[in-house]
Amino acid sequence: MTAALLIATTVAACGSDSSASEDAGGPWKFTDGSGETVELESTPTRIIAHSHAAAALLSFGIRPVGIYADVPVEEDPGLKDLDLEGIEILGETWGEIDVEKAATLNPDLIVADWWPVEDAYSGTEGGVKAESKKIAELAPIAGSAQGDSIVSVIEGYEDLARSLGADLSEEGVAGRKQRFEDAVAGFEAAAGAKPDLTALAVSPTNELLYVAVPEHAPELLDFRRWGLDVIIPDDPDKAFPYWENLSWENADKYQPDLLLVDDRSYPENLEQAEKQPTWDTIDAAKAGSETPWPGYWIHTYEDYAEQLESLTAAIDKADPKLGSS
Repeated sequence: MTAALLIATTVAACGSDSSASEDAGGPWKFTDGSGETVELESTPTRIIAHSHAAAALLSFGIRPVGIYADVPVEEDPGLKDLDLEGIEILGETWGEIDVEKAATLNPDLIVADWWPVEDAYSGTEGGVKAESKKIAELAPIAGSAQGDSIVSVIEGYEDLARSLGADLSEEGVAGRKQRFEDAVAGFEAAAGAKPDLTALAVSPTNELLYVAVPEHAPELLDFRRWGLDVIIPDDPDKAFPYWENLSWENADKYQPDLLLVDDRSYPENLEQAEKQPTWDTIDAAKAGSETPWPGYWIHTYEDYAEQLESLTAAIDKADPKLGSS
């Protein structure tokens, strides 16, 4: 979730109208997910990025000079197995960025997701410390929009990387994209074989069971688009519409065949849920019909392919009559 008060309006995905000089030293222009255009005298080379955006840039061969993350980088699923040597870590707690340290890196571009619901970029949204929000004052800010598909998020960063000089024809880049396309085909086949299967995306805590609202979760919209019936909760939180907040007494309000459990704190959150006496009132939970769900962090073709392959296996095993039993 995110904000730079430099840029306002919410449009399509990043790169909807982007262009860059053929000469890497010449003028650079890019239209990002907010719909605003950033123009610089030369192609930016000293980039600070939010961790999710950094993962995307790295997948296309663009290395930022600094990264700010929402969790310790070794726990960030999007940064696992990535070579971060030589990249300054500017924060490892959501809402806290070492802007003073960031300034010493002399950035010429900040890259972060644009969150339309919050009218903000990652690192500048509501709840972020005022001092940390000054990250947006160090350089122009741009990024892909969290819209109706993770594919468009990735494509937005693909466009941005291209404008920064990335070689998208490189064999590794093309191979990762092909694996993703194959994974989508497998997911569609599995979901198509079980048209009555329902799924519910949840994030359990000790206090509440949060039920994800697909409208504001691009990967869930993708899953629905590719044939999986992800349940739409009917009473999202008015202040923070990403979720419907259920008390544990009402945990059984929805009865899916498959539970998709937020993987950002998995399996600890599942262990918390299992301690709740009402968790097993959800038929899928009682039957152990659960699988991790990549909540809000997917930004690369490789990560998406891996997650889709895992979800496809879970769909193959799931009983489409469980939730109605």
